[in-house]
Amino acid sequence: MPLVAHNDLPSFNRLRGEGIRVLAPDFALHQDIRELHIGLLNMMPDAAIAATERQFFRLIGESNPIAQIYVHPFTLAEIPRSEKAQQHITQYYETFDQIREQGLDALIITGANVIGSDLSSQPFWEPLIEVFDWAYENVTSTLCSCLATHAVLEFRYGQKRVPQPEKKWGVFPHQVVDNTHPLVVDINTRFDVPHSRWNSVTYEQFQVAGLRVLAEMDDGCVHLATSPDGFRTVFFQGHPEYDTISLLKEYKREVVLYSRGEREDYPPFPENYFGVFEKAVLNEYKLRLDEAIKNNSFLPELPEDLIVSRLNNTWHDTAGEVVGNWMGLIYQITNSDRKIQFMDGVDPDNPLRL
Repeated sequence: MPLVAHNDLPSFNRLRGEGIRVLAPDFALHQDIRELHIGLLNMMPDAAIAATERQFFRLIGESNPIAQIYVHPFTLAEIPRSEKAQQHITQYYETFDQIREQGLDALIITGANVIGSDLSSQPFWEPLIEVFDWAYENVTSTLCSCLATHAVLEFRYGQKRVPQPEKKWGVFPHQVVDNTHPLVVDINTRFDVPHSRWNSVTYEQFQVAGLRVLAEMDDGCVHLATSPDGFRTVFFQGHPEYDTISLLKEYKREVVLYSRGEREDYPPFPENYFGVFEKAVLNEYKLRLDEAIKNNSFLPELPEDLIVSRLNNTWHDTAGEVVGNWMGLIYQITNSDRKIQFMDGVDPDNPLRL
């Protein structure tokens, strides 16, 4: 299922360099294959905006159903941006008005960085509700990632996320708890997912909302769920889109905050991510960093080159399968006019029996 490079977004060239198949528009027009148009509402902060594009583009481009995929990134004008990030958005992104006019087959909503725990006070709150409500009525399926899941659970289902005493940070094992849903067909029954969050929506809250839980952690924390109909909304509470080095980058950001005195304690290791060797290297680095801070001398660089090649990715394959299943589901129940359709013999009240 190749991506179509319908504009000059730099992420397309980066993905080509990784071996992801990306078609030129003139070549795509000669292919007798149906198109799928996927929106990407990218609410991530400036430093992560391009990486988030690539992470979701990669998962979409590696999915299996036969179609040509046009991904339409857009963001919310209410999210403050630097001049450089705004330039990127102006040059490569579409507006919500353009998205609404052209229509979509499916929509992905990313997470976002927030100040404080109250989501309803964030600048993106009202415009996000507008986008989601439009998508719910006009788009086959919307996939919500992490904070977007928390926001939708609050404004649509009345379930506010719960602050956690400690950050859920690392790579955690999960178990499929409902193997009859098309999203989890033929995936590993146990699989890993990265998480990085201070808040959680509990299993009980998903149940009260009437949502269908498909996968959870050993401690009962939900990662994957759907709306009651099984396809209109898909919820990720973790970050299966993460690159192998994403948690290392987050760890480095926290170390930098510590070195500047903007964080009191030295950050703990993300769980189940670094091995014995990497922890030893980083513990040694902490000693050198503390000594340099104490002596007000030159701060040493984090020795990333000793760590990157030793990191393991234990989640990407399953993430690709889940997203591939999602894309296949959209392809099967959406016609070329972006209207939900059902194959012969399929019960419209139970469309997942495909």
